[in-house]
Amino acid sequence: MKRVNTILTISIALIVLFSVIIPLPSFAQQKNVILATTTSTQDSGLLDVLIPIFEKKTGYFVKTIAVGTGQALAMGRKGEADVLLVHAPEEEEKFVAEGYGIRRRLVMHNDFVIVGPKSDPAKIKGTKSAVQAFKRIAETKSLFISRGDNSGTHAKEKTIWKATGIKCEGEKWYQETGLGMGQTLNVASEKKAYTLTDRGTYLALKKRLDLDILSEGDRLLFNIYHVIEVNPERFPKVNSQGAQAFSDFLVSKEAQNIIKTFGIEKFGSPLFFPDAEKKINQQVR
Repeated sequence: MKRVNTILTISIALIVLFSVIIPLPSFAQQKNVILATTTSTQDSGLLDVLIPIFEKKTGYFVKTIAVGTGQALAMGRKGEADVLLVHAPEEEEKFVAEGYGIRRRLVMHNDFVIVGPKSDPAKIKGTKSAVQAFKRIAETKSLFISRGDNSGTHAKEKTIWKATGIKCEGEKWYQETGLGMGQTLNVASEKKAYTLTDRGTYLALKKRLDLDILSEGDRLLFNIYHVIEVNPERFPKVNSQGAQAFSDFLVSKEAQNIIKTFGIEKFGSPLFFPDAEKKINQQVR
């Protein structure tokens, strides 16, 4: 009996010793996928629908970090995320070209709209040109709220201001929040100001906002989303299998069909339009 107990004691000690010296891979850690994405995909509610389906199908658990596209790309450059869902094409192309990302694929698009108070002090309602709408806001010194967070929306806003030839930074009528889209819309609503927003987030929050869509339809306002996997050759610790599984899911027929119909029941029209079958450089219509 003593010999048996001794053998058992030694066996247990060896198991403990080897588990310390040679730790077993963490299953939970392997199954976690860190997604860095925009606040618009989170605030619109789209990810609340897509992610549970992905998790149920694959067994992966997605940790979503909703920030501006600039911050999401910065996380990718540090290897702090496994996969990105972002909407700043020029910055994305640079990210991939520099070797930080792989397999950049089209997922969907919606559009930006210029919203503001019903009183519309700049008289931009019905203006089709985003540049002209911004010019009127500046000329009348009407309050404009910018995200100011280096997000995809902020990048688009800066592109429009650049086209106007107007330098708005430092002007009293131009204010930056440094916040996400949902919070920035709330600030604009409270201050009866204009702002640029993606349509999806605006519609998702419309009931609690005192803002109307005043300018829309300009080609310049198209808002295109891509999924990018962080390069495992550059960052060996990223969950490359999980990232690819999530990327594959977003462009799958199942996810694309969900995207196609998301928002119709509640808002009467979809908040996003699926684009996975189109090429990266193909014009989105």
